[in-house]
Amino acid sequence: MKTIFLIEDDQIMSECIARAIRKSQSEPVELYTFTNGITAIQALNKKLPDLICLDILLSGPDGFSLLNELTSYNDTAKIPVIIISSLDLSHQDLSYYNVKTILQKETMTPSSISEAAVEVLDRAE
Repeated sequence: MKTIFLIEDDQIMSECIARAIRKSQSEPVELYTFTNGITAIQALNKKLPDLICLDILLSGPDGFSLLNELTSYNDTAKIPVIIISSLDLSHQDLSYYNVKTILQKETMTPSSISEAAVEVLDRAE
């Protein structure tokens, strides 16, 4: 069973993204949602996800702080990341952080979220 961490501080957005991800998967997934990077980092000590979906503008430490933390350790540096943000990050190369896809909140759809999750998880197999 695949494990996905969703880090998003907007409750409604988090529910929409989670629903799209669950519908996209042919098999059930373990989907854990977090409202900040600190609780997500603490959860990494218990379980490593197959995918992280990350908002950049979070309450407290931002998504870039979490990305830096992930790259600090060999096991977490390999986790693929999908960034879901209102920031325009399309001009930045974030491959160093193992970012596979960047989705713009203003233009993404449930199907684009689903497609990104399926594509990244399929590539990781």
